Amino acid sequence: MPASDLTGHHPDWLDEARRVLDIEMAALSAQRAALGDSFVAAVEIILALEGRLVVLGMGKSGIIAKKIAATFASTGTPAFFVHAAEAQHGDLGMITRHDAVLALSHSGETDEVCRLLPTFKRLGIKLIAITGRTDSTLGRHADVVLEVPVTQEACPMNLAPTASTTATLALGDALAVVALGHRGFQPEDFARVHPAGSLGRKLMQVGELMHGGESMPVVTPACSLREAIVTMSSYRLGITAVVDGGKLLGCLTDGDLRRILQSGEVDLSSPVSGSMHASPSTIERTALASAAVRRMEEKKITALFVLDEQGAPVGVVHLHDLLQAGIA
Repeated sequence: MPASDLTGHHPDWLDEARRVLDIEMAALSAQRAALGDSFVAAVEIILALEGRLVVLGMGKSGIIAKKIAATFASTGTPAFFVHAAEAQHGDLGMITRHDAVLALSHSGETDEVCRLLPTFKRLGIKLIAITGRTDSTLGRHADVVLEVPVTQEACPMNLAPTASTTATLALGDALAVVALGHRGFQPEDFARVHPAGSLGRKLMQVGELMHGGESMPVVTPACSLREAIVTMSSYRLGITAVVDGGKLLGCLTDGDLRRILQSGEVDLSSPVSGSMHASPSTIERTALASAAVRRMEEKKITALFVLDEQGAPVGVVHLHDLLQAGIA
């Protein structure tokens, strides 16, 4: 059936969807208003951790707990998810005295979660609860309680966890991001824990893709043009650096050779310093690889020399290497 027919036969679908979103946005607004000293106390526990943050839950809360644990782990706080039921069948052994627990239960009476409370007390573990009822079993036994003040779910029967799970997930994000900011988590830290996928590629540094050390073509300014051509050909990068005393003086490229040949005046025994291209384009070793691509596009070149923190040449990065790594 065409989309237009569907819309014509079900004019209330969009109204119902908007009603759902209105309820969930209201839940987020209520969650924002509920923030207070308990949130600060929870962050302090997380930042003081000697071990890991153990995030646990059951059912829909378990699914949200798994996402919150993943967010913490990827933003500088060691964390992992434990299924509350599996914890009672061996997984509890993963939790140590140095850890803290972030337990999710909207009712605060989830049996599988509450059964773990005596163990947490015995281990002396700090317990942060996210619950809709501060006077619940979970709330009474937690060191810090973060209330999710959601009374209306988006489900028309007010049964399926919808608005409450949205608010809980957002609260978990808030905890992780505040902790991230306090730790001074930087893009390079994010790249370290996201080495694969598009995020990792976007945050790769030039130093990870450059040809450095013995893989970097280098000649001295007194070297003959013939020797420079041999060096450039053997590395197959279409370029060689001209370095003297650890300083980059210039470079010789395939393009330079073509211009020399076209001039009709070729003396292969002459020093390369007379034929080199002075002031070659460079980039810092710690720069993002995406910045190297942008600089090459702007200058219409295919290679950049890489400099260390002292400005000394330490490598060369080629456009082909960046493209093969998926940098765009």
